[in-house]
Amino acid sequence: MAQNPKSADAAAINPGKPLKRSFFGRSVHEVAPDLIGATLLVDGVGGIITEVEAYHHTDPAAHSFNGPTPRNLVMFGPPGFAYVYRSYGIHWCVNFVCEAAGSASAVLIRALQPTHGLPAMRRRRGVPEERALCSGPGKLCQALGITIMHNELPLNRPPFALHARREKPEIVAGVRIGITKAVDLPWRYGLKGSKFLSKPF
Repeated sequence: MAQNPKSADAAAINPGKPLKRSFFGRSVHEVAPDLIGATLLVDGVGGIITEVEAYHHTDPAAHSFNGPTPRNLVMFGPPGFAYVYRSYGIHWCVNFVCEAAGSASAVLIRALQPTHGLPAMRRRRGVPEERALCSGPGKLCQALGITIMHNELPLNRPPFALHARREKPEIVAGVRIGITKAVDLPWRYGLKGSKFLSKPF
């Protein structure tokens, strides 16, 4: 069933149960679609996850493909932690580390439907349009105030709060965006029919 506006409103008022770190100790290909419809908050600001991308350590597009570095070291640790990096020297991007320690796999959070703290998001982003607040990984981090200071933090403790979806939405899949390797892998997942995406499927 696709998530309709009424169910989205309900999720904003009463999100599901908190996600434990064990949620992330599974295949990145299971975690990624299961995050669609979940609620992500940072210091109480955030919304419903509408778009993600999976990155596996065997994937040439993954930052962990060539082994550990000071930047990606958290990816090689236990699951359920944030991996934050700077994209093109401009934007912060947030990933959720998945699978057992050493696997170095993660899910990139690409877009949200804003539901909590919209005034703070508009102030940080400098745009009033709700659809433009979190319609991309860099925009999302700016709106939620995510920076390198959030790198390596556990996802089940403040300032992060993650809540499971209350119902399984209809999910679509497609190729990932903005990469030059493994471009044909359909590892991008999104909430079908959502207007809160970085790019239509």
